[in-house]
Amino acid sequence: MRKDSLYLFTVLAITLVFLVISVFGAQYFIKASANQLIEVQVETSKREANEIASIINFQLENNADKEGVLKNLQETILGTDTNAWFISVLDWSGKKVCHPNKTKLGEIENSNPDLLESLKEKNNSEDLYDIVAANKSSNENYAEVIHTAAIKSTDLLVAANVNVSSIDKQLQQLKRNFYLIFLIMGVLVIVLSSVAVRVIGSRYEKHLESKYTSLESEVINLSKLNTDLVNYKEKKEKQLIEERITAEEELRKLAEAKVEEKVELKEEKHKQEEVVEKLPETSEFNRKRILTYMRNELVPVLISEIAYVYTENTITYVVNFEGKKSTSNASLDDMYSNFDPTLFFRANRQYIISISAIDKIIKYGKSQLKIILNSKVSEEIIISKNKAAEFKQWLNM
Repeated sequence: MRKDSLYLFTVLAITLVFLVISVFGAQYFIKASANQLIEVQVETSKREANEIASIINFQLENNADKEGVLKNLQETILGTDTNAWFISVLDWSGKKVCHPNKTKLGEIENSNPDLLESLKEKNNSEDLYDIVAANKSSNENYAEVIHTAAIKSTDLLVAANVNVSSIDKQLQQLKRNFYLIFLIMGVLVIVLSSVAVRVIGSRYEKHLESKYTSLESEVINLSKLNTDLVNYKEKKEKQLIEERITAEEELRKLAEAKVEEKVELKEEKHKQEEVVEKLPETSEFNRKRILTYMRNELVPVLISEIAYVYTENTITYVVNFEGKKSTSNASLDDMYSNFDPTLFFRANRQYIISISAIDKIIKYGKSQLKIILNSKVSEEIIISKNKAAEFKQWLNM
């Protein structure tokens, strides 16, 4: 039922569109065809009037009698068809001198002067079409002058006339023909469109049905795949949970191992301190060596072989003249308290330098000094302005 309604609405829509196009299109085509028909007939009538005027003018130039010429013309056009286009002769006052209807002789021509002027100057047949379209007169002999041709050396005019009522009948017949053609075309278009919509709709429905069938199978496959994916996701989540538990267990064991390692290091440090305490007592500045670490090894370093000591990232490094580095758990202040102040100088917060390691002393900036050491590890140390005086005094000790 829905498909039948869709087809019905489609046909109605096509019918409505065709009716709208027909209404506007018929008016345009009727007017265009009527104008073309009128224009051809107007040109024919003009040519006929001009030729008759030329013939009369030729006869008069050859000394023919004017009255005889007009009499002959009247006899020629007398009884001719006045239901369409015809010729008449007017004098200067507009009185009809020659006319196909003898009863009209002597009457004054009352044609539309604006129409005559329009057809004469602009050659516009639309004005005549408008007059014909607006003609509501019941007089079947209602005529208009559409062109005048002057006869030289006279006050006579050859007039081309049109029977407006007759032209109106022609236009009405033209309209009926056009409406009949549009009606036949409309019926054909609607019937053929209905058949085409039905055929195309049927094929499209079959195509949709095949698509729907394949789509159903794809949906079933997707449903199965979705179930497999859910199962796989659950399996993976279980694996991830298990792996996370295993990783947390390993991290816990690693943390416990690190704690044990720290305890062992503290114990070893305590033992080293005990060993140091058990060494024979000497004066504060007569110590020969200090204990340092290189990785996990305990390395004693002679104080006389120390080139400089520095701290970096809270770690104290001891560097000898060969450039070898070892670390110490003592801070820079603790290290300096164990050194002879006549042999070592606290250059800044980061460095303690040995007097034996100084290679060059260079003026640097404003009242600052740059110390270049002679160890294999090239090092440049800046002594600030506040420390410079103390450093110079230390050199003179």
